[in-house]
Amino acid sequence: MITATHLSGKPRERVAQGDWPGLAEEVNEFGCALTHQILTPAECRSIAELYDEAGLFRLTIDMARYRFGSGQYRYFDSPFPELVQQLREAFYPHLLPIARDWAAKLGRPAPWPDTLAEWLQMCHEAGQTKPTPILLRYSSGDWNALHRDLYGDLVFPLQVVIGLDEPGGDYRGGEFLLIEQRPRAQSRGTVALLEQGRGLIFTTRDRPVRSARGWSASPVRHGVSAVRSGRRHTLGLVFHDAA
Repeated sequence: MITATHLSGKPRERVAQGDWPGLAEEVNEFGCALTHQILTPAECRSIAELYDEAGLFRLTIDMARYRFGSGQYRYFDSPFPELVQQLREAFYPHLLPIARDWAAKLGRPAPWPDTLAEWLQMCHEAGQTKPTPILLRYSSGDWNALHRDLYGDLVFPLQVVIGLDEPGGDYRGGEFLLIEQRPRAQSRGTVALLEQGRGLIFTTRDRPVRSARGWSASPVRHGVSAVRSGRRHTLGLVFHDAA
């Protein structure tokens, strides 16, 4: 286990130190997987504090207004803060083999090139030009309804959310929820507690699961349970831009 006190190097190096075969296996089994420690507490605080710098963001969403739940989140505008940019670039090449494997199992195209820059250029050429990294803030009583982050026809099938506050210390409640509709079966729920500085890899839209006929696409939605007390910040890394 890589702990906050032993973190060194740039985010790309830290992300690369993960047990990626093990993470891929867990994502294939459950639709999500917690990474090792990626950010120090100081780095987490530095990102969370960006929330009050309105000039860094292109759009603020009040979830209650749109019946998305309760709370608020903001989409970063480009250029992103350096740490946010580095994290997005660091995760993409490690998620790419999982994405291509899923496409092969489901008999779907795998349009994702080797680099994030090339993939985002494809998104932009298709009219998906709006940046999608998100900073989310939940206060006591806030929650996020089950949803999927699609934004357009071009979709990357995995994304990452990083905890920026300490559960049980900075806030209580606010568990990450994943609900999967399995083929010809009841829905299955998964709950994850986001420790500060760790990332959760999860399914954007659906994922392949074995069925009697081979592989089937299992639709997945995600959300956040009600925060009981305190304040919860997370950084969301979506790997396709929005129309």
